Amino acid sequence: MSNIQTIRLPSFVTDSGATYEPLDLHYQHFGREFQEAPVVLVNHSLTGDASVTGKNGWWKEIVGDGKVIDTTKYAVVAFNVPGNGALGQVFDSYKDFHAGDVAKIFYLGLENLGIQKLYANIGGSVGGGIVWELAALYPNLVEHVIPVATSWQSSGWVIANTYLQSRILQNSSQPLRDARIHAMMTYRNPLSIKQRFNREFNFDKNIFQVESWLLGHGDKIASRYKLKAYILMNHLLGSIDISRNKKNLKEVVRAINSNIHIFSIDTDQLFTLWEDEDTINEIKGFGKQVNHYVIKSIHGHDAFLIEYPQIEKLLKPIF
Repeated sequence: MSNIQTIRLPSFVTDSGATYEPLDLHYQHFGREFQEAPVVLVNHSLTGDASVTGKNGWWKEIVGDGKVIDTTKYAVVAFNVPGNGALGQVFDSYKDFHAGDVAKIFYLGLENLGIQKLYANIGGSVGGGIVWELAALYPNLVEHVIPVATSWQSSGWVIANTYLQSRILQNSSQPLRDARIHAMMTYRNPLSIKQRFNREFNFDKNIFQVESWLLGHGDKIASRYKLKAYILMNHLLGSIDISRNKKNLKEVVRAINSNIHIFSIDTDQLFTLWEDEDTINEIKGFGKQVNHYVIKSIHGHDAFLIEYPQIEKLLKPIF
């Protein structure tokens, strides 16, 4: 099955104390039945959704029949982050939530589906941050924890960029278009822009080709995304922090009973390779095993949505 389904949670109280009665959690299920196969939870990124495979699946090159996350072998589930606009669901008070709240909601969704153990939880960017959050909150839930192009804690640089995004979203006359234009500059790398466009000029539009490309991304997101959803998802990106309850990384990660596989991108300017290397060195320093994989690309942060042959090769031993 691949149609959107809904779990209605009677009540959910966020870490900030806000109560939602009820709270609807929308999801999609692909592949085998949950009770007959290992279960893989795939978390979507900022403007993604639960449609991870099939004709319009945003990760269909990785997830599907015969793909590295093989839906003939695994039961795959993907939740829509509450408030991401799926089926019109948005929230006015976006600051009620942080990434850890979303992880708790996902856990309640898994419980509702009768899923007690995950073979793997994988996600990129903010979805990868939620992978970290879920592992920290429920350290016995997942066999393979796979955060991609993300970190266990949003850095000052990520917070700075999400702050600028928030300013654009709340003050621009074309908030979605302008925010997306800025975001694309953090998702790509100067080498990627140089290779694809350099200073090529579009004489039909009388602008540089890179400007046309940025405007196209802005128009696309404005045509399909809700402003309140974008504001919430941007806020969540800056809220990742598995140590938020006054714990340190050592205390949290040592309790995680999972195989941890950190996927970095060598040219990522948002969640940097050196930041992941610092995390890995710290984890290894207190005797915890962690596996590190580096996606090599000129494309920066968005490489997890581009470099499919590399990702497939790196994921294959896990799946």
